[in-house]
Amino acid sequence: MPSFDIVSKVDLQSLDNAINTVRKEIITRWDFRDSKTEIDLDKKAMNIHVVTEDEMKINQIGDIIISRCMKQGISSESLDFGKDQYASGNMVKKDIKIKQGIDKETSKKITKSIKETGLKVQASIMEDQVRVTGKKIDDLQAVMAHCRTGEFGIPLQFDNMKS
Repeated sequence: MPSFDIVSKVDLQSLDNAINTVRKEIITRWDFRDSKTEIDLDKKAMNIHVVTEDEMKINQIGDIIISRCMKQGISSESLDFGKDQYASGNMVKKDIKIKQGIDKETSKKITKSIKETGLKVQASIMEDQVRVTGKKIDDLQAVMAHCRTGEFGIPLQFDNMKS
């Protein structure tokens, strides 16, 4: 029986390339000259650590990160900008979390949305992904098109298509 998986994941190599490009851009920008700005990507914790001097620079770095991620094909929905934390002295610290996987509530929204389409497919929640099975590949492709237009708050990818 044909099936596919709906997942939400970020390509770590593309993210690493985007962060390296952000570092290079900050070094060459005039408004960041002589600033103590650090950007680190923690691949294990799935965080981007940003430390700089003031909130204006934090906001500019956030905009640069979003634009560079978009150029690398990473959706801005996969980045979770938390609130600013003040580090020692006059430094401002921000941890940007990278969303990986589909949580339970979003999985339920996706399966409910698929069932509301009326297509003859079955959607089941499997840990951090949703598996969709059906008899016709056309129905599965219709589900993919439906999920692309839906607003679930996370970027969705379609993986593991089997016929």
